[in-house]
Amino acid sequence: MIRAIILLLWYSILAVPVAAIGIPWRLLSGDIMPLYRMSLWLVRTGLHLVGIETDVQGCEHVPANQACIFMSNHISNMDPPVLVGAIPGRTSIFLKRSLMKIPLLGLGMKLADFIPVDRAGRLDSARESVHTAARLLGEGIHITTFVEGTRSRDGRLMSFKKGPFYLAMDSGAPVIPVSIWGTEKLMPVGSKSVIPGTAHVRFHEPLWPKDFASREALMSATRDAVASSLPEWMREPSASPRMETT
Repeated sequence: MIRAIILLLWYSILAVPVAAIGIPWRLLSGDIMPLYRMSLWLVRTGLHLVGIETDVQGCEHVPANQACIFMSNHISNMDPPVLVGAIPGRTSIFLKRSLMKIPLLGLGMKLADFIPVDRAGRLDSARESVHTAARLLGEGIHITTFVEGTRSRDGRLMSFKKGPFYLAMDSGAPVIPVSIWGTEKLMPVGSKSVIPGTAHVRFHEPLWPKDFASREALMSATRDAVASSLPEWMREPSASPRMETT
């Protein structure tokens, strides 16, 4: 619990000067990168401060000068800071709409073009999110999604949501399957403790939508790639509730 408090204090206290510099700059100049880079520094140093190291491999698989869709499994609240900090270049990310209501943090995420998603699964909201993501891809910004739609409570791979694959097929942007493990021990589901250790991130070779006859084929290939680097027990069917696959 002590490490969780330290991490929370680090993020809370340092977020103020980061926001004080980065948000006005973004509003005045339209340039988000100073705020984005400072936020990544804050995230990475916070993880290091509480004894969390990251083992990142496969960055060479990410095409240069190409906006990609990163699709990852999700096993811990530690996954977002670990993954976003590992992705080469700037990324937007699909996230719960409620997170956008957090003071200061929500404004920063809005200015960084993070994409809110309704957990209720409303069709019009899903279409709006996909449309926004397609626009950002067209501007050269990566999109990151935890493709199961929520955390797996038992760590095992769950069903994938279909929305990101509509986005991939319509945009033609390459899919980068991502495997994350180790974070289930660093911040277990249901626990508020932070435990020191190593988070493992593997970027797999890109899957180009044009090479697949259907969304289902692309989804199957993505799932196989994500599963390929996970520990054996994580590849088994999850007992977690099946999510809406809109």
